Amino acid sequence: MALVKIVYASMTGNTEEISEILENTVQEAGFEVEREECSEVDVDFFDDADACIIATYTYGDGELPFEFEDFYDELEEKELTGKNFGVVGSGDREYGDLFCKSAHDFVTALEKSGAKKVAETVEIENNAEADDIEALKKFVKELTASL
Repeated sequence: MALVKIVYASMTGNTEEISEILENTVQEAGFEVEREECSEVDVDFFDDADACIIATYTYGDGELPFEFEDFYDELEEKELTGKNFGVVGSGDREYGDLFCKSAHDFVTALEKSGAKKVAETVEIENNAEADDIEALKKFVKELTASL
């Protein structure tokens, strides 16, 4: 059975809730899943994954969450060729062009590591509402179709 691994950072609980929705949706699709908060793992967590998911919020003026900085730095040095991935971001539209910037930064870093983006990035304002949950289900369907 294919293994999907989710790493997330959450300050307000919104992204943690999003990661739980992702975890449940992956399980419902019939795949094995492991979900961890980013300060509990390093980038080697993805070594045995068939697909990788990052769920992150964007802090302040488009900055990575503090607790995700070490993971991100390690990711820039990691070789993930052959791994499929997708990224989900939460943020506040008040920040304009910086909305969900961290999610896009992670897409760039994962692509540089050799991983292949197989699901469109989902951007969620604050907490997941009904439309967002549908977008997350579509995201999981795209991601798991590659396995």
